[in-house]
Amino acid sequence: MSEHPRRAVRAMAGAMGLALTAGLLAGCSADSGPETVHFTFSKREAIGFMTQVVDDFNASQDEVEVEMDTSGIDAIAASFVRGNPPDLMLANYNHEVSRFVQRCALADLSGTAAAATIRPDMQPLLDQFGVCAGRTTALPYSVMAASVIYNKEIFAEHDLEVPETWSELIEVADTLQEAGVAPFYATFADAWTANQGWFDYAVGGSLDVLAFYDALAAEGTGVGPDSAVSFQKDFLEPVEKMQLLARAYTQSDADSRTYDFGNVSFARGGGAMYLQGPWAFGEIAKTAPDLELGSFPLPMTEDPDDLRVRVNLDLVTMIPEEATNKDGAFAFLEHLFQPEIIQAYNDSQLGYVPTTTGEDPSDPRIAGMTDYYNAGAVYQGPGTLNPRAIPTENYAQSLALGSDPGAVLRTMDADWARLAFRQPAVSTEETTE
Repeated sequence: MSEHPRRAVRAMAGAMGLALTAGLLAGCSADSGPETVHFTFSKREAIGFMTQVVDDFNASQDEVEVEMDTSGIDAIAASFVRGNPPDLMLANYNHEVSRFVQRCALADLSGTAAAATIRPDMQPLLDQFGVCAGRTTALPYSVMAASVIYNKEIFAEHDLEVPETWSELIEVADTLQEAGVAPFYATFADAWTANQGWFDYAVGGSLDVLAFYDALAAEGTGVGPDSAVSFQKDFLEPVEKMQLLARAYTQSDADSRTYDFGNVSFARGGGAMYLQGPWAFGEIAKTAPDLELGSFPLPMTEDPDDLRVRVNLDLVTMIPEEATNKDGAFAFLEHLFQPEIIQAYNDSQLGYVPTTTGEDPSDPRIAGMTDYYNAGAVYQGPGTLNPRAIPTENYAQSLALGSDPGAVLRTMDADWARLAFRQPAVSTEETTE
């Protein structure tokens, strides 16, 4: 689409949104002053941005007053139990939030103008955490894509191209190692970094994560050595490759380094590649603001068509069924989805806009992931899809440190079977609690 038609679409969408907001607010009583909309927001790094959005909305009309709460998911869960949930939630989409979806405790958003703009390929990512029959209970607001961060200056110095196959990746790593450069900088002292980067990237680059978890859910308590799918069978090869990279191609002190230390060391040239998400760019820039960085999906097979990037639904919008001020919540939701606002938010956080009106990010550091995101070549990692009762972070860390992969993966199978964890069945109104 050319720039002028794109601007026209954005302007039209903005005008429609303002009209919808005005129509929704017309139903709110102004006799006793503005009604309060209790809005929860869970992204601490973007509180400043969202505070300005709330202030601008409040200043634009006098029917409702949005009050923002940043106390987090635990406080939200407690409010549901007490029967006084927030009016509008903008939160990370995970197993904690999915409980509200499965119990049909969230309002249907399908009739909103915002819902009509959501990219169709977002729905499977939402459905992995459960559904409520006949309802659209969550609208994605920000998608974070993560992959290998690489030092373009080191790659250029050694005349290296971005690898697209496993063999090419090993060739790059060997070349760097022979030149005295650590191919990967690792921070295995922090378990979450082994989980989010190393474990998730290895698995996501090797198999169809969505299909695997669908099949795993169908197995239920039968998951084990004789089931059609299992961690010990399907994850073994990816984990063995992960361990090769982790044990043979990282800096010598990888096991004792933390994320904070790693950002500084990587910025100073301590390694050529770093398995982290876009949140690390700002930290790296504190030490080396002019360092040229890029990103690419970790190749785990010999087929470039298998390349994918890890994504998570960093923020989704939800309105509880028991919200006190639904009209005001719907009005503010439509305001949040104005193209210029959702675009500016995602640009500020290096996120991807999950709407059809969104534009590609302009930051060159994440440009290497854009084509994959646009093509739907994405996956959610096991670290996100496994329930909290399975200590995946600890397992991933132990694997990165060299534990027997067969033993660890058998334990994961046993955990899954013991929990009898299943992909949630389609919920109905009768399941509402």
